[in-house]
Amino acid sequence: MKISIVCDDEYEAKKLASLIFIKEGKETYITSILNVIENELVISLKDKSAHSIVLKDKANVEKFADFIQSVIDKEHKLVSTKILEHSIEIVKE
Repeated sequence: MKISIVCDDEYEAKKLASLIFIKEGKETYITSILNVIENELVISLKDKSAHSIVLKDKANVEKFADFIQSVIDKEHKLVSTKILEHSIEIVKE
């Protein structure tokens, strides 16, 4: 299953890609979505830190939250992330 999420800018896309998935260990770092404020997500990572990510709009926030929930619940695993300028393509299995 593949999804494309549009971030506010390229920096936010790179930040999101680096925070949710570590390619070398094929490990998912995100553990929960702490809060949603308009087009901003606050996520919690395995190390208990919290990070803010600004997406293009509220629709992208909802799309990402729906997509990542099954990963958080350990029903699916992230396979890859790919940055395409302001967007990030995420694949799960």
